[in-house]
Amino acid sequence: MSRWPLQLDVSVSYGCGRAGVPASASFRRWVAAATKGRIKRADLAIRVVDEKEGRALNRHYRGKDYATNVLSFPAELPEGVQLPLLGDLVICAPVVAREAAEQGKPLQAHYAHLTVHGVLHLLGLDHEDEREAEAMEQMEREILAELGLPDPY
Repeated sequence: MSRWPLQLDVSVSYGCGRAGVPASASFRRWVAAATKGRIKRADLAIRVVDEKEGRALNRHYRGKDYATNVLSFPAELPEGVQLPLLGDLVICAPVVAREAAEQGKPLQAHYAHLTVHGVLHLLGLDHEDEREAEAMEQMEREILAELGLPDPY
């Protein structure tokens, strides 16, 4: 994997209360770690939402009537259009907080993990079968370790 300077544009918006929710600088740092050495340029948006918005988006786009922790929406560019647009991440703050408490994880570490996980989806990785899941989980562990964060699994 070659290393080159990364040009990164991350837009973060908040559709929920900010208590316990990371600042945009943290999200940018986690995105940078997940994309480092994988692409040269990346533009993406992250929206942190409440449970109502998270549930509506999950229902509309995935047909599942509940809020989930992170949704990834890879950019669908027309053929021949070359832009560094990766797509969008939607992170549901109440779900993340609940999961972190239930799993005994530090809240910021759980946000970092879900951000890295979502970015890897935007980069085309998936976990549809056991082999893909193991590879993706190992990549997440390595990225989080570089950030000084514990193994999320």
